[in-house]
Amino acid sequence: MKTFEKFSLGDIELSNRIVMAPLTRSRAINNIPNALMREYYSQRATAGLIITEGTSPSPNGLGYARIPGAYSDAQIEGWKTVAEGVHKNNGKIFVQLMHTGRVTSSLNLPEGAQVVAPSSLILRGEMYTDSKGMQPHNEPAEMTLDDLIESRNEFVNSAKKLVEAGVDGVELHAANGYLLEQFINPKTNIRTDAYGGNYKNRLRFVLEVAKEVSESIGGNKVGMRVSPYGAFNDMQSDYDELVDTYTYLAQELKKLNFAYMHIVDQRVAFGAPDFTSDIKRIIKNAFEGSIIVGGNVHSVEQAEEMLNEGYDLVYIGRPFISNPTLVEKLKNNQALTDPNPDTFYTPDEVGYTDYV
Repeated sequence: MKTFEKFSLGDIELSNRIVMAPLTRSRAINNIPNALMREYYSQRATAGLIITEGTSPSPNGLGYARIPGAYSDAQIEGWKTVAEGVHKNNGKIFVQLMHTGRVTSSLNLPEGAQVVAPSSLILRGEMYTDSKGMQPHNEPAEMTLDDLIESRNEFVNSAKKLVEAGVDGVELHAANGYLLEQFINPKTNIRTDAYGGNYKNRLRFVLEVAKEVSESIGGNKVGMRVSPYGAFNDMQSDYDELVDTYTYLAQELKKLNFAYMHIVDQRVAFGAPDFTSDIKRIIKNAFEGSIIVGGNVHSVEQAEEMLNEGYDLVYIGRPFISNPTLVEKLKNNQALTDPNPDTFYTPDEVGYTDYV
């Protein structure tokens, strides 16, 4: 079966074509990766590739309670330990760099940090905080040109430090309504300067980050996650230039020799509307490199179907939470354990490292 075949991702050899999708788990006390996280990821190292939970390159991007960062010495040391655990079990790991932008409460940010976004547009709804429970999102400050330079540098510095610490690569999170997608999407980017307006302008910041990160660590160590037609975090799910937007993005990432593009399908897990184009195929044809697809995958048959359609790797999300030996269970046709949603974001080992 293709699912269990080895696969060359750039110069990294994966043991199979199953990717553990990034899953926010909120176990990073004080935003620092810890021994519990090392155990969690090490348990799941039989995935061909682990893409970690969203990890902020900046104090400004720590949108959720207890998510990890990758900008302080303590955080980088924590990720070094996590990577060592995964490698000890013969796994490969990319850290997902996720700046949450306007998707935050200031109560989740450290002292001195601020809520920033492409435009000063507040996100409706509330955000969980450890100190005061559910709280409204804060109105973000529109990023100045100096802010953009600072943010680009933060992505680059995090990527460099993570690779130096032994992580196999990084994924830039340009999906699910976080900072990079906030620039891409016309609903959240109403700027009138060179970073707003037509789709090439809205992609400018994303491509600047992509270029600088790839130049710093090598494009073959960088992937990007995108969610065309996604509606999560109040994104506009469809717009006139959507196909042009993602075609151009894929073409530009091809020039940077990116390791992969990771296409999120929000139709099941997030209840997003159906696609109005064959966007996965369009992106694959434009990128001409490795493509990760998935969405509600919980069997070998589903994975094989996607691989037989010509895609390269298949991401699986929630089944990995409650099945640390998921690859073996799929290979041996064993029943999967259902996860407990009540422990998805709690701070301890219960519902995290105690599954078998």
